[in-house]
Amino acid sequence: MEKLKDKVVGTFINNKNYGFVIPDDKKIGSDIFISKTNFGKARNNHKVVVKIIKPAVKDRKPEGKIIEVIGGINEAGIDMLSLIREYDLPYKFPIEVELEAKKIEDKVNIEELKNRRDLRNEIIFTIDGEDAKDLDDAVKVTRLDNGNYKLDVHIADVSYYVKEKTNLDKEANLRGTSIYMLGRVIPMLPRELSNGICSLNAGKDRLTLSCTMEINSKGNVISSDIYKSVIRVTERMTYTDVQKILDYSDKEILKKYRKYIDEFQKMKELAIILKEKRKQQGYLNLDIPETKIELDQKGKPIDIRKYEVTFAHEIIEQFMLITNETVAEKFYWLEAPFIYRVHEAPDFEKIIELNKSLHNLGYKIKASKDNIYPKEFAKILEKVKGKKEEKVVANLILRALKVARYESQNGGHFGIASKYYCHFTSPIRRYPDLFIHRIISKYIESNFVVNDYFIEKYSKRATKRAFNASEREKIATKVEREAEKIKKSEFMENKIGNEYEGIISSITKFGMFVELENTIEGLIRFENIGIKEYFIYDDENKILIGEKTKITFKIGQKVKVQVLAANKLTRTVDFILKNN
Repeated sequence: MEKLKDKVVGTFINNKNYGFVIPDDKKIGSDIFISKTNFGKARNNHKVVVKIIKPAVKDRKPEGKIIEVIGGINEAGIDMLSLIREYDLPYKFPIEVELEAKKIEDKVNIEELKNRRDLRNEIIFTIDGEDAKDLDDAVKVTRLDNGNYKLDVHIADVSYYVKEKTNLDKEANLRGTSIYMLGRVIPMLPRELSNGICSLNAGKDRLTLSCTMEINSKGNVISSDIYKSVIRVTERMTYTDVQKILDYSDKEILKKYRKYIDEFQKMKELAIILKEKRKQQGYLNLDIPETKIELDQKGKPIDIRKYEVTFAHEIIEQFMLITNETVAEKFYWLEAPFIYRVHEAPDFEKIIELNKSLHNLGYKIKASKDNIYPKEFAKILEKVKGKKEEKVVANLILRALKVARYESQNGGHFGIASKYYCHFTSPIRRYPDLFIHRIISKYIESNFVVNDYFIEKYSKRATKRAFNASEREKIATKVEREAEKIKKSEFMENKIGNEYEGIISSITKFGMFVELENTIEGLIRFENIGIKEYFIYDDENKILIGEKTKITFKIGQKVKVQVLAANKLTRTVDFILKNN
């Protein structure tokens, strides 16, 4: 049982003379007793915040007092608001932060243009999802006479507007990252910046930090330059439209963008080269599909499916990866105070456990305590591509890997198979990017010569900011995951009795998890396997074996299931195994 926090979010149940709160956080493991005098304004089935006034003693439950009523469990938006309270997220910007944001001009200062390369007449594109409002990055590719490519990546110069020691900066550091909660965003920066002057909106003058790279036919960066610039994005493109252009699949779109068709073909050529090089290095192309959850106006899920990733997404991913690497390597050799994105090799013990699961699928990762290479993982991912167990294998590998984090010292990135890596490309929504933009700007302004005092001061800050950003990222990841669980279980609440095909994604001591084609995962408890048989969990081989019949279930196996139960309050989906 998890130690109780001072404040807990949960569902209030009124039993007339007393009540209790069922915590949203299932790790707490105990209801909280509420005496009638401590109901406040709460009514039955309200989401509430309860303050613990007496801890649990022996057989007695903890006692609490309701200090806030969030709303009825079925009211629109209350589920996400409860999640915000549960993780104590800074949902609203303090008034002093809002005032600072409002004081910032919504047009570029003409005086500042003297200090920058003027690229406003260049053809430059942003490529994002249809719903994106905070546009961090813009790109252009040129074919050079020597056969190489010139890749220009322009990133919003947020550090010009968010100065150190301001309320805006303190709040951005506190938040660490933007959090995306299905139709609701908790941004790192106020809208005036994130959707306004910092967003690379088409047709608008915008200040940027740019990285220009000359890249040869093998995907190697021959030379690079990092500088301050001003741009005016030519077109705001979507992944969908770019893919239609690349596929020549939509006459209307091709007609609309006919003068830019060659621009996107050049991008495709370079992205293929970069991806091939990365593949040879052994980067882990886990390719785990994200979930697309469609909500109605009241926030109810009306459709859940895999988020379709096209080569247009790949173009931007490859361009951002090479930019982040180039920037990280340059500032590593400058011995600059910096924040790196670090991803260490997995523990050997984790690989041993992983191989137990992979063995049932006919795969094995070759590794020893001293030799753990991303290429070995990449080989398995390549072998499994296009097979029914592809996603299961990718998830198994993901669970064996360590979590990437921010560090003030470079440690390389195992998953990308890269010696140097940082986050430079999203300063609107990530604080480490904003922090290193300040460092980069200082180096540019001082012609890449800085004094020891600057290095010492910012090295200490980098360590503190990196730790805080890593902690805030952990919380953001949990919140985004829980938001998905809420909506997935709500979506399945009216699908009780429906039958689906799925794949066994994991096996535990209490049952097995099955994932459906639409990415929804549910649990089949042992008692719901539906076979009159006692099943033994073989931990060594990660399989279930029937004691008498010797029927076995293993990870990656296709099964047919029926929805038994779904509950958005507990964020769970339960299945029954059907005759397979």
